[in-house]
Amino acid sequence: MLEALSDFTAGLPGWAQWLGIMLISAIPFVESYFGSVIGILVGLHPVVAIVAAIAGNAISMLGFVLAADATRRKVLDRRETPEEASPRRQRLKRMFDRFGVPGVSLLGQTLLPSQITSGAMVSFGASRNAVILWQCISIVVWGVAFGLLALGGVELLALR
Repeated sequence: MLEALSDFTAGLPGWAQWLGIMLISAIPFVESYFGSVIGILVGLHPVVAIVAAIAGNAISMLGFVLAADATRRKVLDRRETPEEASPRRQRLKRMFDRFGVPGVSLLGQTLLPSQITSGAMVSFGASRNAVILWQCISIVVWGVAFGLLALGGVELLALR
């Protein structure tokens, strides 16, 4: 899949490759971390690749948060009895109860995409604004970290 996304981005005209990185970074499981890596590997300037990946991921996450918040409000207005949560949702809820919004935002991307964790936290009752803030911080941290790792790898390969 990453190869196909890389080919998609590389196939765009040079001036539009950053838009391709934004688009692919909006995809859950690709996000800012793989988006920044792909951007650097296709030859974008590292700052452009990382910023485009962060922007695409953040915009996508924001859409999920706003949709989850609206859905939660509608469901709570109509709900009479609570439903049984799936095992994956129960695991995320335990993580949320233990680490809070900052912990789930920063660590949750190791398990699930930011879009899913952010939507789940809002559905658990977390503040929409707190989720947005901490998810943006997490997206930046992960995007920059993976971008720098990719840049280091590219430079190491160029030395050989």
